[in-house]
Amino acid sequence: MGESVTVIFDFDQTIIDDDSDLWVISELGLTHLFNQFRSTLPWTSLMDRMLKEVHSQGIAINHIADCLKRAYFHPSIISAIKSAHALRCDLKIISDANTFYIKTILEHHGIWDCFSEVNTNPAFVDEEERLRITPFHDSTLSPHSCHLCPPNMCKGLVIDRIRGSLPENKRRFIYIGDGQGDYCPTLKLEGSDFVMPRKDYPLSNRIFSDPKLVNAEVHEWSSGEEFESILLKLINKLAIQIKM
Repeated sequence: MGESVTVIFDFDQTIIDDDSDLWVISELGLTHLFNQFRSTLPWTSLMDRMLKEVHSQGIAINHIADCLKRAYFHPSIISAIKSAHALRCDLKIISDANTFYIKTILEHHGIWDCFSEVNTNPAFVDEEERLRITPFHDSTLSPHSCHLCPPNMCKGLVIDRIRGSLPENKRRFIYIGDGQGDYCPTLKLEGSDFVMPRKDYPLSNRIFSDPKLVNAEVHEWSSGEEFESILLKLINKLAIQIKM
């Protein structure tokens, strides 16, 4: 049914109802230290610095994973993802979190295999058994020139790459997000696409500050139940349009 539909999800405050970076910091009791460093480093470098502190305190990686597994994940959003996958939609993630956090949470809830692609900041374990985070866009190479996005990741460039990799008849997108970083990819959507911003969050506020800049049809959501209902209705709507 949804073979020609690509659904792209943000992760923090979209798939999960929290920010995974801040959740780990809070759960490990490091908010005071985070506040000290907050204004001194770009976000991805800050997260890597915080994980250095986690390691120095003797906190093991499996304890970080246990924190992540406690992050709230609305059951209706889990159900929506499983349903979209069962309808043969191509599900992808574009997120400013990192591979370890995202994979840990999705595997815990049994939906990691629903996604064909996860675009996020790489995470790896170094020779000291310390979890490290690096930027999605390598800053040692040519930086992206997008003024809307942080230096470590332009989600709009990822959308361009995904769209360019698809045959003409499979370029129908549903984009779901909440934050400022989701505005650039929203501007890349076409009139036949849909965007689902979380209501009263930065993406929604930005869209409605100048709606004529957005070509895609906008459908707000504010709860897990609305997320599921709207997503499945849009998938069905696109499937009907594609058959016509």
